[in-house]
Amino acid sequence: MAYLSLLFISFWTFFTLETPSLPKKPKLIWSDEFNYQGQPDPKKWVPEEGYIRNKELQFYTKGRLENARVENGNLVIEARHDSLLVNGKKVPVTSASLTTQGTGEWQYGRIEVRAKIPSARGTWPAIWMLGKNIKEVGWPASGEIDIMENVGYDPDTVHFNVHTKAYNHTKNTNKGRKVGLAKPSADYHVYAVDWNKDKIDFWLDNKVVFTFKNEGTGTDTWPFNQPFYLILNLAIGGGWGGQKGVDMTALPQKFYIDYVRVYQL
Repeated sequence: MAYLSLLFISFWTFFTLETPSLPKKPKLIWSDEFNYQGQPDPKKWVPEEGYIRNKELQFYTKGRLENARVENGNLVIEARHDSLLVNGKKVPVTSASLTTQGTGEWQYGRIEVRAKIPSARGTWPAIWMLGKNIKEVGWPASGEIDIMENVGYDPDTVHFNVHTKAYNHTKNTNKGRKVGLAKPSADYHVYAVDWNKDKIDFWLDNKVVFTFKNEGTGTDTWPFNQPFYLILNLAIGGGWGGQKGVDMTALPQKFYIDYVRVYQL
């Protein structure tokens, strides 16, 4: 009887050790559902101001509802004709660029954004991330993760890219993929990355469309073992967005963001 009991205990121990554990559920650690009205939450969003990059036409404004506001459950970023005076000079085009620099910076996880993009020749909406150390090391050494980009002259294509010191568009070595998507301006889509120390998976709705893997050769190819912050912006023209001109008659254009969610995996 004792022998049988020992066999039973041994079998039960073996069985419990071999039972696979359930997959860990992602934990929501940061979000904005945009279920309020007015200015984007200043505890979460830091607006850029000025002519920032890429020789773009728009002036990014700060604290101006005409360019960035929350209404009807969405963050709305609007590029528009304007007569804003800055240092005594008229600014003809304004828009907004909102970041989480200093308010939300993450190393690894799932970053997920549900959005509807604008579509006109010259528009350049983007959902992207930069390394926290950009002020110290500059771009592209800081790293860049492009969760979604679109240029209006190619409206039915969305782009997913990474930029590093070794792999970037100035060298024509950036790593990424462009994906055909019929009329992304007509409906909302979910753009996301799952990011860990070994790879970054880029998602379009419920499908992985591109994977960038850590080659194990150092920060020149993988600067992604550090915190990054998020940027949501709508540019007009610029080095890429303006390659085939800008249809100024199509303004205003609006970039709708339904939610932003960050999960710990």
